[in-house]
Amino acid sequence: MKTIHDFNFENKKALIRVDFNVPLNDAFEVTDTTRIEAAKSTIIKILEDGGSAVLMSHLGRPKGVEDKYSLSHIVEKVSEVIGVQVKFVNDCIGDKVAEAVANLENGEILLLENLRFYGEEKAGDEDFAKQLAQWGDVYVNDAFGTAHRAHASTTIVAQFFPEHKCFGNLLATEIESIDKVLNNSEKPVLAVLGGAKVSSKITVIENILDKVDHLIVGGGMTFTFIKAQGGQIGNSLVEDDKLELALEILEKAKAHNVEVHLPVDAIAADAFSNDANTQTVPVNEIPNGWMGLDSGEKSAEIFDKVVNQCKTILWNGPLGVFEMENFAKGTIALGNSIDKATQNGAFSLVGGGDSVAAVKQFGFANKVSYVSTGGGAMLETLEGKTLPGINAILN
Repeated sequence: MKTIHDFNFENKKALIRVDFNVPLNDAFEVTDTTRIEAAKSTIIKILEDGGSAVLMSHLGRPKGVEDKYSLSHIVEKVSEVIGVQVKFVNDCIGDKVAEAVANLENGEILLLENLRFYGEEKAGDEDFAKQLAQWGDVYVNDAFGTAHRAHASTTIVAQFFPEHKCFGNLLATEIESIDKVLNNSEKPVLAVLGGAKVSSKITVIENILDKVDHLIVGGGMTFTFIKAQGGQIGNSLVEDDKLELALEILEKAKAHNVEVHLPVDAIAADAFSNDANTQTVPVNEIPNGWMGLDSGEKSAEIFDKVVNQCKTILWNGPLGVFEMENFAKGTIALGNSIDKATQNGAFSLVGGGDSVAAVKQFGFANKVSYVSTGGGAMLETLEGKTLPGINAILN
């Protein structure tokens, strides 16, 4: 696996695919700099070698050129985080860019305009990728969040750098962290899968059953499993067409000697609202008109014991509707358990949009071993797929 540490960038221009698809508020200010911070060490390494960096990214889902999605809005914040004043050019191909790249000196950074202002980016257009490839001597992919897309800048462009392509620090760490969980883990291994639907996690579950010793199922998925086993779930979220599948998963887990842990109690509400009336009930005895929106204290105690006997922990998905304060306790308790296990030497990887949001919101981001930056990319890796953006560098 070639990384930036296999190259000396002196007098070289690095064309770096970063993931600066960051959230902006109504005043076009960056509200979360995590993705920019994640790219910093890669950029700094290149500058310290005596090279320059040409950064390319997308932002949002523009339909053609839309000012609200212009990367010009983030230039000052990127400059602040990296600690170097970033130059900007309001296009990503063409004469204007050619001039800006030609004038770029060692130690300088140039940010190109939003790649998705061109439809060719998402289409994986080869000619568009060839035009992008002109801007660098070495291609560096450091955008895990888009590595599962075969877009021009994430995958196709790599073919124009047969010998001069590599992973940035962020992408290399993502690959190593997931590999550590799936292939080189210290046992016992635990996967915590939460979130709303079984259907979105089926392939993940099937792929990891032969790699884990314990599986905690939480969130809305719980109720499909509980109903499948004959429990009463009231008005809780359920996928009625996945009841058979839930039973099959439990059977497969048993065949692989994987212990599956479901919540034993639920915090039920009479409406999907933070102000709803609530009661704690056995997870398989939720009254009609009530819905389970979080796991209860007994579940938290059981999960704590499971978490703290494991040496490798993967957490993907919250245990309740954590966005509402009254239904965040299960997720927070799990975070505390994983924090404790990590302090005692376990390796803990958190990934997937909602779990990442939860660990940030509740202050666990620095208390786990690694927080993944890619939602869809991480899920596809856990499903056992080789991502096109990663494949393009390896081959």
